[in-house]
Amino acid sequence: MAFEGFSDQTLSRTAMKAELLDAETELKLAYAWRDDRCEESLHRLIHAYMRLAISMASKFKRYGAPMNDLIQEASVGLMKAADKFDPDRGVRFSTYAVWWIKASIQDYVMRNWSMVRTGSTSSQKSLFFNMRRVQARLEREASAEGRTLERHTMREMIAKEVGVPLHDVEMMEGRLSGSDFSLNATQSAEDEGREWIDALEDAGPQAAEHVENHHDNDTLRQWLLHALTNLNDREQFIVRERKLRDEPRTLESLGTELGLSKERVRQLEAAAFSKMRKALESQGGEVHSFLG
Repeated sequence: MAFEGFSDQTLSRTAMKAELLDAETELKLAYAWRDDRCEESLHRLIHAYMRLAISMASKFKRYGAPMNDLIQEASVGLMKAADKFDPDRGVRFSTYAVWWIKASIQDYVMRNWSMVRTGSTSSQKSLFFNMRRVQARLEREASAEGRTLERHTMREMIAKEVGVPLHDVEMMEGRLSGSDFSLNATQSAEDEGREWIDALEDAGPQAAEHVENHHDNDTLRQWLLHALTNLNDREQFIVRERKLRDEPRTLESLGTELGLSKERVRQLEAAAFSKMRKALESQGGEVHSFLG
């Protein structure tokens, strides 16, 4: 079921015209969908409770999201509720659907509040939707008593009131007090001011690291070439096929080609690695990752 392409006004008018289901009809529709996957029954059930979804969506307008988007998310939650509803539990569908509708809207609001992820745990979600309300109430109560709450005290009281760790309150306070800025914005009002993105540290390798890595790779390559010269032709073939190919060959396939058993190829491989290890140690190098 989809509601794309409808304005919030159109959806609201459609919802207001939907039938009101009594408990018996609602139960029949729920059974028909659960047991027979009757889509007509599902559509009737969802349309009948779209007014509930729209009503709940309107309570989240203060978070700045478009009303039509909130209604869309509410309808998604309503459809999830209809799909998972168990009529045998003896609970009205509207009671069950409220949780799914609210959860869907809250997830949407938190995803779109900021480009930086605001939070995903239950405590972070509880803080996001309740911290300012709790803070306002605590400030009113303190003001009525002629007290002024310090910032740290306020944070501790909020953490206790909401039932979350203090560090979660500190983190969420910072997230809610700030806003997103473009990294291409200048750091000053001057036309030639440096952009904020220029101040970010480059996470990639620096020039010195590139030089060191290039030198180390060249040295390692020379050591390996020297070590390979200590092997006979068959041992070199096994090492190349087992370690130097993009897709290493199996012991079994090499045994078939060489007319040897799988165990014998493994023994030759181990012997070749032993020779190479001794040659590398004589050069002062170790290549454990290559020789296994």
